[in-house]
Amino acid sequence: MTKTYVLDTNVMIQAPHALFSFEDNHVVIPIAALEELDRFKNEEGERGANTRQVIRSLEQLRQQGSLTEGIQLDQGGSLRLELNHKHVELPSGFDPVSNDNRILKVCKGLINDGQHAVLVTHDVMVRIKAQLMGIPAEEFTTDQAPAPERQYTGRAKVYVPDNKMSLLKKSGIHPDELYNVNEQGTPEKVTPIINQFFTIHSEISEKKTLLGRFDGKLVVPLRHANEHPFGATPRNLGQYFLQEALMEDAKKVPLVIVKGPAGTAKTFYALAVGLHKIYNETAAYRRILISRPNIQFDEDIGFLPGSEQEKIAPFMRPIIDNLEILVDRDEKERYRNEKELRDKFDELFDRGIIVAEAMNFIRGRSLTHTYLIIDEAQNLTPRQVKGIITRVGKGTKVILLGDPGQIDHPLLDETTNGLSYASERMKGSPYCCQITMQQDECERSRLALDASERM
Repeated sequence: MTKTYVLDTNVMIQAPHALFSFEDNHVVIPIAALEELDRFKNEEGERGANTRQVIRSLEQLRQQGSLTEGIQLDQGGSLRLELNHKHVELPSGFDPVSNDNRILKVCKGLINDGQHAVLVTHDVMVRIKAQLMGIPAEEFTTDQAPAPERQYTGRAKVYVPDNKMSLLKKSGIHPDELYNVNEQGTPEKVTPIINQFFTIHSEISEKKTLLGRFDGKLVVPLRHANEHPFGATPRNLGQYFLQEALMEDAKKVPLVIVKGPAGTAKTFYALAVGLHKIYNETAAYRRILISRPNIQFDEDIGFLPGSEQEKIAPFMRPIIDNLEILVDRDEKERYRNEKELRDKFDELFDRGIIVAEAMNFIRGRSLTHTYLIIDEAQNLTPRQVKGIITRVGKGTKVILLGDPGQIDHPLLDETTNGLSYASERMKGSPYCCQITMQQDECERSRLALDASERM
């Protein structure tokens, strides 16, 4: 059955290609959404850029014919602007001049006309209102990751015959030797994914364990398990895998994606390895560049007083907290002289070893020989993540860190955020290592671990 998809403004702004993503169905853009696009078209940053891309697409279609009558799309469907249905009644209490409600009126009018209309929006409140009015509503799922429990973790537990365990260090273990055990206790063959990490157990003893990574042909041992980057030492399985991914050369693994709850040392380890590379492998990277999407691509900070560094300093406080631990490993002496401690990590910024930048200054650049850390990446949109990864130049390593369960962006969730999107799209890439840290790998404190499990 052919459907009519009514697009909310937020869908087009987040994914300009949505106009052409509904195959042989009909796409309708309400006049209220068009007016909102007009309001955003002159903005700087991501929202303005995406709006202008949508407008350019509409102009190209306008040149082919009448947008109000409908333009046939290459996919077989059509796209049109909808000017009618102004007089559709809204439920009592709904503001008739609200753009959201005007879009709902269009949907209801199309349904009243006998069309199978579906509203597509990222706004949860609009979907709730749609349900109250009997209007089918859904999210734009083209850029959507699977449900959290089905998302790729980059790690797995497997078993091998006991007499094959010794092969890991000698020649590697062939993937045909790997198997898992399902809930019924039946062995099942494992199909490894390139760069996937494995906790390998002997089939005769759970305690006999090895760690490995699938290189595309064999499961091989971790190369950096015995290293201590900038004094950091892995304290659990996840951190061994995390260290391996971060320590790999940018030529081999230029992208690392790390998901996991707070306290699992994601940011700490990323900084530790970056500083190790800068100080011990002088040809590795020119600098460590850090950014957090609390300062959005589309946020204009130009009119605020102070330098760029002063403006973004409050957003970088979590980075400073980790640097305090890294630059002074002596827990007893660390905070005895606060000025001396501050001078130590200030020197890293003053010498340009570490640079913090707002997200909108990264966009459009080609970054070379840079160790790029994007912290809190779960607050990025899929398009923003693509914009970051495609900026990677020669010798640059990108580390995306975040917790998909802690999202501040009003239009993102655990399946639509950029971190989860990148994880699923880059699954199986030979240039990407991924690891999802587990709840019980929290190393912040005993209280933090207990609270994360209880609350």
